[in-house]
Amino acid sequence: MTKRQLLKEIVASLNESLRVLERAARASHAEATHESSKAESKYDTRGLEAAYLAGGQARQAKETLDSIKLYETLTARDFKPGEPIDLTAVVELAVDRTPSVYFIGPRNGGLEIEYRGKEITVITPQSPLGQNLMGKKPGQRWTSRLGGSLVKYHIVSVS
Repeated sequence: MTKRQLLKEIVASLNESLRVLERAARASHAEATHESSKAESKYDTRGLEAAYLAGGQARQAKETLDSIKLYETLTARDFKPGEPIDLTAVVELAVDRTPSVYFIGPRNGGLEIEYRGKEITVITPQSPLGQNLMGKKPGQRWTSRLGGSLVKYHIVSVS
């Protein structure tokens, strides 16, 4: 699988999330505007709560749509050996000898995608791990305190 295919997988996952959010927003809007949601007393806030929920889901849907547009136009580059980590890098990292794979993306950190038979997690340069990785090169190691414990990191490869 190429990085172009990886980006397509990310877009497909975001599109699925968008469909779910749109359905949920429509359902919340219907609940907010339904006759049964009309307040029966000053303490009855069902309709108002449903309206707030619909608004929040609509905002999330817009953010997801913006992410889709961003990933559709993102140019992924291949990194040469020894080149520092930057946006669109696929990084194989050993954390206390446990391997994991990350894609440095502009948004949607935490999204998990299947890539080259491995689970890959999207992280952003703004995330704590992303901040640690940006500019580092394959083979570099560092230790960091995480939840009171020392954690050893090793960059296995960058592509």
